[in-house]
Parts: sequence; C-alpha cells; structure tokens
Amino acid sequence: MRLPAIVALLAMAFAAHATPSHVWHIQSPPSHVDFGVRLLWLHTIHGRFGQVTGTVRPGAGDQMVVDAHVALASLVMDSQRLRRWVLDEEFFAAAQYPTLHFVSRPVSRRTLDDGGALEGQLTLRGITRPVRFELLPARCTADTCMIEARGELERSEFGMGTHRTVLSDRVRLALTIAIARAPG
Repeated sequence: MRLPAIVALLAMAFAAHATPSHVWHIQSPPSHVDFGVRLLWLHTIHGRFGQVTGTVRPGAGDQMVVDAHVALASLVMDSQRLRRWVLDEEFFAAAQYPTLHFVSRPVSRRTLDDGGALEGQLTLRGITRPVRFELLPARCTADTCMIEARGELERSEFGMGTHRTVLSDRVRLALTIAIARAPG
C-alpha cells in the first residue's frame, strides 16, 4: 500500500515540475516585427515595428498562451513620407488604433521550443481575425529564448482594402521575439 502512495506522490511532483509555471516577458528590444507588401508586383515595401511587449503565460497542462502588443508608432521605414502614409487612416489608422494585439490559442511548450503552428486572434484597426504563424525552433538558454515566426495576412480583412490595383492584399510577416523568464 505504501508503494502506490509513493509512486502517486512522485508522479504529482514530476507533473508539477514539468508544468511550465513561469511567466516569460517579451523583451523589446531586440524583439521586432517585419512586414513586406508587394508594390506593382515588382517591388516589395518593407517596414519594421521595433516595440513589442507582452507575455508568454502558462495555461493548463503544458500549454502556454502568447499575449503580444506591437506599438504602431515604432514603425521604421526607408521613407518618412511612406511611413506617415502607412500609419494614416488608409492603412493602420495608428492615431485611433495605436497597437496591434495578438493572443494565441493555447500551444504546447514543445511547439514553442521545437517549432510548429501558432494560431490565435490578431486585432488590428479594431478588427479581430484568426491568424496562423509557423514557428521556427526556438533558441533558448536557461532564462531567455529567441522565437521566430512567419505568417501572412490579407490586409483587406483588417479594413485596409484601398489601393488594391498597386498594392498586394497579401502581407508577409516575420516576427523575432525575445522572451525572458520573469523573476520569482
């Protein structure tokens, strides 16, 4: 009778240790989000958002939830004129909607470590839509990880349907997210 009780206690202790119980914070910098959209099908316009904040929190079991905010005012582009246009009403409407917000569906810690699908809800211009990113294998040390993800979205789904004759509706995204374990 004592052996099953000891085995049960060891199993509970192992499960508690294996459960990701720490909150990880997104570090900005070096985190950033790059985008590219085709102009006249000949040239790609690039931009980078340099201010990304948020958390990766434990959920049920080995699940984690990513909650990230991107400050649209942190946009860097080659042309200041183009930057102002992209942040204006026709596209990001940054004065009214200053952040892009992503909340993932629960994802296993193994997927965050090894790569795979990261699905969730993206809110941009006050419009929330499902999105899917493909995670690359993370590069981690004891207290920090670099996570890279790639994805695409249709800008018209977020109220940015203007200039479709010269700008592609498809926007390519590349995310580089640095996370560090919160103290405690």
